[in-house]
Amino acid sequence: MSTDFAAALESGVRLLRGLPRRRAHVEEARRTVAGWALEHPDLRAQLVVDERPGTPVVDFDLLVEDPQGGTVALTVQAEDGVPWLVDHSTHWAAGQLVSVDDVHLSVAQALTMIKSLSRRDATPHDEIVDQCLILNEVGKETEPVATEDLQAAADEFRRGRGLYDRATTLAWLTEMGMTPEQFETYIGGIARRRAFRRRKEAELGAARLAADPRAFDLVRVVWVTGQENAVAARAGDLARVHDGGLAALAAAGDVETTIAERPAVELPEPLRDVAPGATAGPVPYGGAWLAGTVLARQEARADERTLAVAGRVAFSEWLAGRRAQATVEWHWS
Repeated sequence: MSTDFAAALESGVRLLRGLPRRRAHVEEARRTVAGWALEHPDLRAQLVVDERPGTPVVDFDLLVEDPQGGTVALTVQAEDGVPWLVDHSTHWAAGQLVSVDDVHLSVAQALTMIKSLSRRDATPHDEIVDQCLILNEVGKETEPVATEDLQAAADEFRRGRGLYDRATTLAWLTEMGMTPEQFETYIGGIARRRAFRRRKEAELGAARLAADPRAFDLVRVVWVTGQENAVAARAGDLARVHDGGLAALAAAGDVETTIAERPAVELPEPLRDVAPGATAGPVPYGGAWLAGTVLARQEARADERTLAVAGRVAFSEWLAGRRAQATVEWHWS
C-alpha cells in the first residue's frame, strides 16, 4: 500500500468519525464528504448511507477506489458504549421479523404496523401476516392515493396520538426521528392499504350476503355475562324480560347486562341463530358464562349498512384464506 493511499484511508476514517449520525443531518454529511472527495479526486469516493428503520440513527460507509484495483470500504462505529452486535441489530439483514410471499418485514416496521392498525379480534401474529398480505396486493399499484384518503388517514393517525396541532405533530416527529416527508410516505402507505380494503369489501359484500342472508338479520337481543352461578340465577329474569325482568337485570350487580341491536354475525356466537322469544344458555363463552334472549329479529335487506357488514365479514374470510395459502417464514433467530 502506497504512503499516499494509506494517508488517504486514515483521513477517510477521521472523516467518518466526524460525520453527524442523525437522519436529519444526512444531507450535511453528504456535503462534507463531497468536499473531502474533491481533495482526493483519484479515489472516486462515494458515501453509502444506511438509514435504519425505526430509529433516527444512521450509519455510513465510505467507498474509495484502490490504486491497485478494486474498491475499499471504510466503516467506523461510534464509540457510544453500545456493543457492535446490539448497535447493528436494526440492520435490514439482522432485524427481519417475517417474510410473507414477496414482502419482508422488519421488527421496527412490524411494531409500527401493530400500533397503527391493531384490531382487537386478531392475534399479533395474524395481524402482521394480514398486513403483509395486503402489502403484497398493493405493492404494484402506481396510481397516486386520493387526497381525501390521505387526509382521512393522517387525521385519524393524529387523533389517535393526541396530535391536534402543527407544533405537537412536529414535536412528535422529532421524537420519532421522522421527517415530514417520511411521515407523508408512512401515511400514504396506511391510506393505500385502507383503500384496497374498501375496494375489496365492496367487491365481496353482495355475494357474501346472498350466500348466507340469515347471518345478517338485524337482531335485538339482551344477554348477561359473568360467573356461572350468577348467570344461572338471572336466567329467569331473561325468560320474563317482557314482564319486568329487564329492570331486574339492569339493577343486578353480579352480572354484566348488554342490550343491543346488531346484525346476527356480530352477536356472541351462542345467540346468532336463536329464534325471537327464545333464551340460550347459560353456556361458556369468552372465558365467562353467557345467557341471552332474542327480543326481535328482522330479515336482512341488501341496504348500504348490511352490505357494509357483509363486506367486512367477507374481507376477513378472504384474508384468512390468503393467510392459509401464503408462504410465511418467521425469522426468530
